[in-house]
Amino acid sequence: MLNHIVVMGRLTRDPELRYTQTQTPVASFRVAVDRDFADRTTGERQADFIDCVAWRSTAEFVSKYFQKGSMAVVSGRLQMRDWTDRDNNRRTSAEIVADNVYFGDSKRRDNSAPAAPKPASTGYAGTGYGAAPTGGSAFAELDDGDGELPF
Repeated sequence: MLNHIVVMGRLTRDPELRYTQTQTPVASFRVAVDRDFADRTTGERQADFIDCVAWRSTAEFVSKYFQKGSMAVVSGRLQMRDWTDRDNNRRTSAEIVADNVYFGDSKRRDNSAPAAPKPASTGYAGTGYGAAPTGGSAFAELDDGDGELPF
């Protein structure tokens, strides 16, 4: 049997980190996942809101690095839960038990990541790799030298 699911979407709220009686971390969060197709009459895309739960180090990771609006890729298994509501009606819920959660954004949304360090101007001099990069490029022109390989 195979029960594996992968979804990509945005968190609808900040993850909620709690601890069991044995101090095992557990985080719950909801992901909004756009459907691949639009509604025929309105042209709007629908979204599914999927509950997720992560345990142990994955829970701590999600709680620390994700917040409302973060794009996440959640990989895990689909689990069905039966429960009774306040009116004593039987209900069934589906949730993803996350094995792994990955960043779905290409960069941080709040732009608070530290800037990349700039190379010291003396780092390139005399190394045989040409001058320091100019024009905002992260690449330097290589000096061919005599064309021989160093090994």
